[in-house]
Amino acid sequence: MCASRMQRVLTAIMLGLILYFFAVGVQDFKSGMDESINFTIAVILQTFVIIMMLIWAFTNFCPSTWMMNKVFPPCEWEK
Repeated sequence: MCASRMQRVLTAIMLGLILYFFAVGVQDFKSGMDESINFTIAVILQTFVIIMMLIWAFTNFCPSTWMMNKVFPPCEWEK
């Protein structure tokens, strides 16, 4: 697996995890709870993903891709 693909896979996993926390948090509110730690975690993680995407958009530097390049080889898209 190459670095860019691994970064995309991890982004998809992160978004799935956030969706899970949102769904569990909504169920907490539906069951009558006033507060939900799951919903709070989902909002914090979603904000983190948004900030990372904005950094990538405005600077053309993605910290997670940079980190993945340290661990995995770069992608060879021509093959």
